[in-house]
Amino acid sequence: MTLFSKLRQSLWRYIVHRLAIAAYLLVGSATVQCASISSIVTDMNGKPLNDAVIYAIPESGSSPAKPARGAAVDQVNKEFTPLVTPVQTGTLVSFPNKDNIRHHVYSFSPVKTFELKLYSGAPSSPVLFDKPGVVVLGCNIHDWMLAYVYVVDTPYFAKSQNGRARIEGLPAGAYDLKVWHPQLRGPVQTRRVKMGAETAEPFTFALDLLSQPPQAVPAPTGK
Repeated sequence: MTLFSKLRQSLWRYIVHRLAIAAYLLVGSATVQCASISSIVTDMNGKPLNDAVIYAIPESGSSPAKPARGAAVDQVNKEFTPLVTPVQTGTLVSFPNKDNIRHHVYSFSPVKTFELKLYSGAPSSPVLFDKPGVVVLGCNIHDWMLAYVYVVDTPYFAKSQNGRARIEGLPAGAYDLKVWHPQLRGPVQTRRVKMGAETAEPFTFALDLLSQPPQAVPAPTGK
């Protein structure tokens, strides 16, 4: 091996070594700078709540990446499941019918108006939810069927179970932490929080609830 070849090989090893160190430091920095938000959500009597949506909007207002995958709201035993489905703006949601009868799924909410007329199995195309807000779902055949798709302009969200929810992977910074529930009385609750590298103590929310959740607006007759 010539002296030039040896020098070139040594230089190449040095470059690869420095690139590996830089990549390690970059990944380590990203890990350190990420945080999580834990929340406890109850009613005014302290009872833990299921199906509350907790989401964090960056103070910077930067537009987060589009969702990488879709979501599904099933129809099982003449009920929608889950009751509440939080999604990021731009998500495609499918509505598979797993019953042995046909359903007619619809919403006339201002955020998203659509109808999937009588069908069995899976509709040919999912529904795009492209605006933030609450979408109330109903079935034009079974009036008691009710569900909600809650659309948020952020990838940082979670749904409570037994009153607890946790949002992972937030970059350090300031956020508006918001909480919504189908029976929430009044506007969405909001709290400004600042996240660092360390996991914060749980944020607690006590929600004033309506006695019954809002119902879907019936589909017009003849449809």
